[in-house]
Amino acid sequence: MNVSDTQIAYSIMQAAGYGRAEGVDDADVIFLNTCAIREHAEHKIWSRLGVLKAMKQSKEKSGGLVVGVLGCMAERLKEQILDQEKLVDVVAGPDAYRDLPRLVSKADEGQRVINTMLSQDETYADIAPVRVDDDGISAYVSIGRGCNQHCTYCIVPRTRGIERSRPAASIYEEIRELSRKGYKEVTLLGQNVNSYNDKSHLSGRGGVAGGDEHGLDAISDLELETSKMKELPLVKTAKGFRTVYRTPTAGITFSELIDNIAEIDPEMRIRFTSPHPKDFPDELLEIIRNRPNVCSAIHLPAQSGNSEVLERMRRGYTREAYIELVDRIRSIVGEDVTISSDFISGFCGETEEQHKDTVSLLERVKYDQAFMFAYSMRERTPAHRRYVDDVPEDVKRRRLAEVIDTFHANVKLRNEAQLGKRHLVLVEGNSKRSDKDLAGRNDGNKKVIFPNNPIPTLSQTLMHTNKDKLEMETTMAQQHAKPGEYVVVEVTGTTGISLTGRAIARTTLAEFHQSKLNGSL
Repeated sequence: MNVSDTQIAYSIMQAAGYGRAEGVDDADVIFLNTCAIREHAEHKIWSRLGVLKAMKQSKEKSGGLVVGVLGCMAERLKEQILDQEKLVDVVAGPDAYRDLPRLVSKADEGQRVINTMLSQDETYADIAPVRVDDDGISAYVSIGRGCNQHCTYCIVPRTRGIERSRPAASIYEEIRELSRKGYKEVTLLGQNVNSYNDKSHLSGRGGVAGGDEHGLDAISDLELETSKMKELPLVKTAKGFRTVYRTPTAGITFSELIDNIAEIDPEMRIRFTSPHPKDFPDELLEIIRNRPNVCSAIHLPAQSGNSEVLERMRRGYTREAYIELVDRIRSIVGEDVTISSDFISGFCGETEEQHKDTVSLLERVKYDQAFMFAYSMRERTPAHRRYVDDVPEDVKRRRLAEVIDTFHANVKLRNEAQLGKRHLVLVEGNSKRSDKDLAGRNDGNKKVIFPNNPIPTLSQTLMHTNKDKLEMETTMAQQHAKPGEYVVVEVTGTTGISLTGRAIARTTLAEFHQSKLNGSL
């Protein structure tokens, strides 16, 4: 989300006549885009501000330097940031990026300014992101902002506001433009990305005509929206999960959105993050299974493996419901679907037995990737008001270490099960360790590293030949794979959470999946 927000801020500043500096030493304005999810993230910003202090002082005689703090930390700690040794000139929350040029102008006049107003409808749908420093292969596309879930440990609803779904038409157009530019992968973003529910098309706000020959111009937007709402189906959730949303009717749902996006460019992979487990109805799982370019990689944040802790976290499900959903995902999408998760160790009141339930959940599910943290109390969260952060820090660290060790032991088993299998890898570039190797990601979002040797193109005709004949017929001109190309890689090893392998052929996404269907791979 911060990468996406930075690209929006660049676009707004560029439209106002600002140019991007080559580096901090050349800059007249420096923004720090911040996160407030964890305490450690905020500590890094305070440290960075200390570094900028000397730079700001050295530029005072040469026109000065405007320092701004943007994003969630700006909204959460606005007064403290402005009071911090008079270092910060601009404080702007996540919904105030359109105001950045005005704020910077005021700062140039010597004022210290702030705008952290949260919006009920801002989605920046009309802002074309300036995608600086990306690889031209993968892009983030924000489809919504804010969160209504109000998990007790989480600050996001307070820092990013209520949930808003970006109008679907603007999302489709952005992805069409990315396709025209040759991008091969998009990741849809939202705090609860799969709770997307666009109803903007039901009123004038989303493009319903204000009037027609039938006299609709006499009907107000509110009346039109209300009449349409009566015809809408209810939002579907996964079995055993409850929702906290007050409006249960569905407009354009996430399932419909992602199905339509998949049709835009069959050679473009579609990913999404970060979802909530409750919003995985069967129809979404079936789309993931049936659409070759919708990746079979599902992030399924658990946070805890104990039902009582989950209740205190206000997650809306039990351990049993979560496990049933995992089993359903693997039943519908397939056993090779990769599942990742988030875990918090040492949440308020967590006992040793409850911690062991989390460890046993990791052993039961065998995740392919996990983000694991020790709990840090955040002010202004429900947990800060209701509970006591009563798990000692050394106990948190020990429990977190056990969670991490359990994850790594099981991901090793998952990866070893892939030995000998062939994966479609989207090449990202050279491996970080050696330019003799290429690195990319497979459908399941696992990093795959393989030698950068010349390899052939695998035509549909060759897909039907046996292995011996295939080797004989690949006397065609061989080339090194380039970033943005798809390569069939046979897995030969595993290192940590990554895979290693040997390249078989350059191909296309459609060709690869067709060959799997007809059994030639």
